[in-house]
Amino acid sequence: MRRRETTTRQGQPITHSRSVPEHATPSAPGWLQLVLRVVGSGLLIATGAIHLDLYVTGYRTIPTIGWLFLLQVIVAFALGLAVLAIPGRFAIPSRLAAAVGAVFALSVLGGYLLSVWIGLFGFKEVSTTAGIVAGAVEVAAFVVLAALALAPAWASRGAAAPSGFPAQVPPAIAGTARVAAGAVAAAGAVLLGVAVTGASVPAAPAATAAGTTLKTTVIGGTTVLTNGKGFTLYSFAPDTPTASKCYGSCAAYWPPATGTAAAGSGLPGKIGTIKRTNGSLQLTYNGHPLYTYIGDSAPGQAHGNDITLNGGLWRDVPVSR
Repeated sequence: MRRRETTTRQGQPITHSRSVPEHATPSAPGWLQLVLRVVGSGLLIATGAIHLDLYVTGYRTIPTIGWLFLLQVIVAFALGLAVLAIPGRFAIPSRLAAAVGAVFALSVLGGYLLSVWIGLFGFKEVSTTAGIVAGAVEVAAFVVLAALALAPAWASRGAAAPSGFPAQVPPAIAGTARVAAGAVAAAGAVLLGVAVTGASVPAAPAATAAGTTLKTTVIGGTTVLTNGKGFTLYSFAPDTPTASKCYGSCAAYWPPATGTAAAGSGLPGKIGTIKRTNGSLQLTYNGHPLYTYIGDSAPGQAHGNDITLNGGLWRDVPVSR
């Protein structure tokens, strides 16, 4: 809007015009945009690093889950670098990178929660330090990147803020989106807490109870050892005939077959027990401490066979008659 002002010079009226902004569009300070970019990028790279560590230390051997972890690592690093490298003055690409990063963080968190509750591709997640940290990082990444995507347009000193959607998100839309993003972040944090609490004491439907009978079943043409309910039993390569090396989060994934069971009719091999650090007795077969696998949800499954996880190779226990 132009304002007209009139003054008098030697009796003659003189009219001046001066431009006055009608509605100034707020713009985010450059330093705030920079902080959001750096923090958002760092959080994406952090979640990528956590998944890379899990992939290298064993998840790469898990069918389907392995290559999905590798894909998450690649995408996390790529998006983290994109968020950091694209200056805020390039409004559309900057917002797009931040928005995609926020959706990615939310999707990874969703995958983790699903794997805890119902399992994915034959793999069931349990509560571990790495999983909890990764989930918290993903919630934080979503919050920061959503804020970056919905922030007022970046403006350098002395320059007007760009206009137009999506360079400048309309205030009404931005306000609603921020409320929705906050609600999603809060829900994600609550669900993560519920999942962690619920998974902290994992169920062990395949654990062998005292007095049950060890049996065999045929899986993939091989006769393997099972507990009385038909769940596959596994051995852990680092174990010795007198000691288990699987404790903590390892024992959450691979519940020890505890108790005192007798061999079923015609079952060859030597059945024994070892004492775990908590005083419970763990069953052994031919000198191998026995475990079930949390990823096996029904008899006849062997999702834990031939994978390297928790520091060693896991195999089902073949039985030769």
